[in-house]
Amino acid sequence: MMADFTITGFADEIGPDLDEQIRVLHENGISHIEVRGIDGENVSEFTLAEAKGYKKRLDDAGIKVSSIGSPIGKIEITDAFEPHLEQFKHVLEVARVFNAQYVRVFSFFMADSDTAKYQDEVIRRWQAFMEAAKDYPEITLLHENEKAIFGDVPERCLTLLKSIDSPQLRAAFDPANFVQCGVKVYPEAFDLLAPYIAYIHIKDAHYADRAVTPAGYGDGKLKDILARLVKDNYHGYLSLEPHLTEFTGFAQLEQDGVSIADNEVDDGARAFTVASNALKAILVDQLHQEWK
Repeated sequence: MMADFTITGFADEIGPDLDEQIRVLHENGISHIEVRGIDGENVSEFTLAEAKGYKKRLDDAGIKVSSIGSPIGKIEITDAFEPHLEQFKHVLEVARVFNAQYVRVFSFFMADSDTAKYQDEVIRRWQAFMEAAKDYPEITLLHENEKAIFGDVPERCLTLLKSIDSPQLRAAFDPANFVQCGVKVYPEAFDLLAPYIAYIHIKDAHYADRAVTPAGYGDGKLKDILARLVKDNYHGYLSLEPHLTEFTGFAQLEQDGVSIADNEVDDGARAFTVASNALKAILVDQLHQEWK
């Protein structure tokens, strides 16, 4: 059985320069990008003219945009919402320029540990997001399970997804973020959210120290998740988000043919390549899958 995996990634972790991002994507055989930052500027701050210029450069390089990695929803739940909603509307315009199918959004940092008391306000704000998104029917919003937000655990992610109840909202499933929240990723979190999962972030982490690792070298059960996606005939993106500033397991990685010979990840291009190779090792060598 073959799934339909397309590898993409947060190329700003390679470096701020778009030409460098494109070069490393090409070196890794990757033809998609999740746009989050270019030239030191966040995607939410791009003017439409800048977005059009970046889009042309990506088109000329044969790189398509899988998603906009926006920071929307990464403010305190007690912060003013109206300016943030206006910023979100601008992000939708930027996403349309990039012809992006998805826009990543979060569910607000909690002001204290009593998360339940903020639930109604989270839902209200998300309803406003969805109302604005109706004018962009080609775009699906992706809620990412980020640490310390309302939807940092699967149960509250499900509450949000069911409360909104819209085909224009789906989940971006991030195994490492769940590990860092002490959540059992697979099968528990995955099974709970499976009907809503439309996008996978590829990074792994350890429960013990919350350190991020390449796929398959942490506790996020990336191989099990990818095998399940194959079984479920998944058609969609696997988005590399390395977050590797230092990783001490390079001897084993080198033995496995995953990494460049070195003692640490000391630049973004190397980190991205390590993350890319680790994912491909699971897909191709262990699960006998193709990717594009």
